[in-house]
Amino acid sequence: MNAAMPQRHIWLCADDYGLSPGVNRAIRELIAQRRLNATSVMVVAPACGRDEIAALREVAAGASCAIGLHCTLTAPFHPLTMHFRPLDGGAFYPLGRLLRASVMRRLDPEIIRGEIAAQLAAFTERVGRPPDYVDGHQHVQLFPQIRDAFLAAVKEAAPAAWVRQCGRSGGLRAGHPKVLLLDTLSARFRVLARHAGLAANPGFAGAYDFTRDSDFGALMRDFLAGLPDGGLIMCHPGYVDDVLASLDPLTTQRERERTFLASDDFARLLAAQSVALAERRAAA
Repeated sequence: MNAAMPQRHIWLCADDYGLSPGVNRAIRELIAQRRLNATSVMVVAPACGRDEIAALREVAAGASCAIGLHCTLTAPFHPLTMHFRPLDGGAFYPLGRLLRASVMRRLDPEIIRGEIAAQLAAFTERVGRPPDYVDGHQHVQLFPQIRDAFLAAVKEAAPAAWVRQCGRSGGLRAGHPKVLLLDTLSARFRVLARHAGLAANPGFAGAYDFTRDSDFGALMRDFLAGLPDGGLIMCHPGYVDDVLASLDPLTTQRERERTFLASDDFARLLAAQSVALAERRAAA
C-alpha cells in the first residue's frame, strides 16, 4: 500500500442481482472473494426467487456486504402493482420514452410511488430486512417526477437507507453527454434527498460506453482516480446465459468485468490507490 496516500473506503456495487442465474452466480462469487461489497437486487427480474435470495444473504453475511434495492421502472420488465400506468404492451416504458414522459411531466407520481413502495416491500419480505440502500435501474431514480416519488417511498419504508446519486462521475470524459446528463439530474436529486433527510453517496463513477470493447482494468483506474472516501463505483459483472441474452444487451462486457474484478490485477490496483472496500454495518 502507498503509505503517502490516505486510505479511502469505497462502495463497489454490482447492479442487477436477480437479472439472470449467470449474473447472480458471478456476483456471489465476487462477494465471497471480497471483491464486491454491495449488490443491488431487481425484485421484478426473473432470477430473484427465494433460493437465489437465500444464497445471496448467506454469502453477503459472511463478507459484510450491503444489499440494496435496484428500483426498476423500464422495459422489458413488468410492474408489481396491478394498476400501474403508463405501460407498453404490459411492460414498463423503454428508457428513452420514460425519460421523455418524466421531463414533460406526463407521469402520475402517486402511481410511481406505489410501484416503488411495492418493490421495497417485496425486497423486505424476501431479504428479511429493509435495504441498506436504494438505487435505480438505468438511473431512473434521478428523473423528474420519479425522483420525488422515489425519495418519498424510501423515506417511508427504509428511512435508514442511503440513496444513490450519480453526479461527479468518473470514467467517461467530463464533456460526454451521458456524464453531463447524470450530473445535471443528480444536482437536484441531492438537494431533494437532503431535504428528505436521506443520506447519499458523496461521489459516483462507473459510467462508460457499454457498446464498445473497453479495457475494464483501464476504466477502473479512471473510476478510482479522484473518487472521495465513501464514494461509489457501479459495475455489472456476470456470466452470459440465455436468460441474460433475452433481457439485456449488456452481455459479454459483463464477463470482462467479472474477469478483471476476480483478478490479482484488481487487488494490486486497489493497493496501489490506497483503496479498501467498506464494510456493511448492521442497523442499530
